[in-house]
Amino acid sequence: MTLQRPDPTQHVEYYGLYINQAPEGDILQVLADAVETTVELLAAVSPEKETFCYAPGKWNLRQIVGHLIDTEWTFAYRGLCFARADPAALPGFDQELWARSSPAGDRELSSLLDEFAAVRSASLAAFRGFRDVEWARTGIANDCEFSARSMPYILAGHEVHHRKLIIERYLG
Repeated sequence: MTLQRPDPTQHVEYYGLYINQAPEGDILQVLADAVETTVELLAAVSPEKETFCYAPGKWNLRQIVGHLIDTEWTFAYRGLCFARADPAALPGFDQELWARSSPAGDRELSSLLDEFAAVRSASLAAFRGFRDVEWARTGIANDCEFSARSMPYILAGHEVHHRKLIIERYLG
């Protein structure tokens, strides 16, 4: 089954930024391929580049990967809750608060990349079990309605967004 890209009624307008950056094709295969691309890109980074920030107040590469991990956990969980028809409204995700509270900046990049690959693998295992009825279900997160279908597209586009920034501002 190829999952159809969500239409604008299935997510908040802001997330269109990410959904529109998600590559065409089977979104679950896109996610599987993307994590390999990101891990390969960052595995070659020298230790001194891991903590480089291109401007004051910006995250370093370790913190970016920590953010990718946190985002993966959050949006995969949202997708699972929506797919299971959980009526509870889910909280928002304050990425700045989470980044400040995360130990990612003190961890080796290789360890973070291993965790990112593991979390993505878990997300894919869950998503591959969804049927059409689960993908069509909706739920509330951060006081906004989303479909379960929008979650893998948000994750894919979010990763593309950060990979572009990494290439342009950290590795360029």
